[in-house]
Amino acid sequence: MGSNPTSSTILFNHFFLLKFLPLSILLLGNQIFYICHEIKQLSMKMTAYPIQRHLKQVLYISALSFIAMFTFSFSPRWKAIEDNPDAIVGVWKTGEGNAMVRIYKNGDKYQGKVVWLKEPIDPETGKAKVDKNHPDESVKSRAVLGLINVWGFVFKGNNVWDEGNIYDPKNGNTYSCTIKMTSANSMEVRGYIGVSLIGRTDTWTRQVSK
Repeated sequence: MGSNPTSSTILFNHFFLLKFLPLSILLLGNQIFYICHEIKQLSMKMTAYPIQRHLKQVLYISALSFIAMFTFSFSPRWKAIEDNPDAIVGVWKTGEGNAMVRIYKNGDKYQGKVVWLKEPIDPETGKAKVDKNHPDESVKSRAVLGLINVWGFVFKGNNVWDEGNIYDPKNGNTYSCTIKMTSANSMEVRGYIGVSLIGRTDTWTRQVSK
């Protein structure tokens, strides 16, 4: 694995994009105007035939898709995230929405702990939930709230953190885990046993940055 980019490199990339983004947007605007003009001219010749009207809709959708992809690819914020190992740091809500996990840096790796539970009270005992399903008897009485349930993640680049583990207190099982950020506020958390092809992916949503 290559060395991670330095903070100065990230700041330079960010500054470069901020400096030239207005020019890029201006050029894009000219291209969009030209495309829309051509589509308008073409559509005026197409209105008489159903197939041609359908083609007109396809052209409009294609133009909008191009605009969306260009805007996203030149976003300074997402570019910074691509190169930033600490982009994962923050509070994240699980896909089921029943817990929130704060991920933070521990040495040169990343881990997280449960900081919120939708249902913090165990209905069977009327008390705060504990890690009763853990296979180790000596830790069954520890509280779920505050429990470190993800750990050992290493930033691999391209929005991926790997070599980690995730613990599920609902069944007491620990899985290998890979995290991939798909946007600034969303990431895919994949737990598996053995090979990553056999596992389950959960989408977590950012609640708080840092």
